[in-house]
Amino acid sequence: MSGFRQLFNGIFLVNGRICTKNLVQGINVYGERLFSENGSEYREWVPFRSKLAAAVKKNLKTVPINNAAKVLYLGIAEGTTASHVSDIIGNDGLIVGIDISEKTMRKLLGICEQRKNIIPIIADANQPDRYVESLEHIKFDIIFQDVSQKNQVDILRKNAEIFLKPNGFALLALKAKSISSTSNVKNIFEVQEIELKKHFKIIERVNLEPFEKDHMFYVLQKL
Repeated sequence: MSGFRQLFNGIFLVNGRICTKNLVQGINVYGERLFSENGSEYREWVPFRSKLAAAVKKNLKTVPINNAAKVLYLGIAEGTTASHVSDIIGNDGLIVGIDISEKTMRKLLGICEQRKNIIPIIADANQPDRYVESLEHIKFDIIFQDVSQKNQVDILRKNAEIFLKPNGFALLALKAKSISSTSNVKNIFEVQEIELKKHFKIIERVNLEPFEKDHMFYVLQKL
């Protein structure tokens, strides 16, 4: 098939555009284009709208999200990236999305009505003890984190200790300027990586320029 190839599990390149196979046919989420190929429908995954798509566009080599995976999504917001992860994991998978903003949750609830593999929880990702009972001791294959708080690495550590399976993976979109608005960005990443290495193996890192300014995307594995 000309113009079609698989990049990762559930992630495809269709006519030069990163796409996922649409779990809810005929319906897009954020105005993205839909494509038909070989009898299936695909949704364009726009790198300027999603940090994971930006990382893939920047030649990320590792995307450890499989069909039927359980994903804890910290900072799910309106669900743009989560909707594509929903495509990848399929109906046998699960996304539990944590976000503190009631405003963004209202948009997400509309997506959850169509995508039954996403469960939203209004909570502060910095306080996992507040939602641990809601998750009934689920152990997740993957934690995806995209939060704009100063202690981003500590938030990931706390959640990984409680919820992430042994040797499970974490995908971290680290925003330097949320950690310090005055420090050198390169130095910020170096310091944060020292902390990350205490709890995770850094499998891969990708700078998200020009899609996101002052962001590094990490693929991590729990030690």
